[in-house]
Amino acid sequence: MVKKNQARLRRARQTRLKIAELRVLRLSVHRTNLHIYAQIFSSCGSKVLASASTLDSEVRKNIANGGNAKAATVVGKLIAERAKKIGVEHVAFDRGGFQYHGRIKALAEAAREAGLKF
Repeated sequence: MVKKNQARLRRARQTRLKIAELRVLRLSVHRTNLHIYAQIFSSCGSKVLASASTLDSEVRKNIANGGNAKAATVVGKLIAERAKKIGVEHVAFDRGGFQYHGRIKALAEAAREAGLKF
């Protein structure tokens, strides 16, 4: 029997292999019960170009709880702003094997609204 986290990691691995094959920048999202994190990796996957999370001081000022969709929306806007600042407009979305709903969906839609294309 496959455990829940093992299945998620398997899905994430398949996504990352496909993105590596395409050789594009990758917007990776990770969530925990309390926080959500977003990072943009280089096309080789070894260098972080931009990052944002609910642990950032400017995000913590605006939100009380980092584990909800409102917090994910703030992080999505912030990662898009930081990406545009370094000249990144197109990325591949790596949801880390998580289902595309709730906080993951809120982050993705906020990043799209802020001008990031994927």
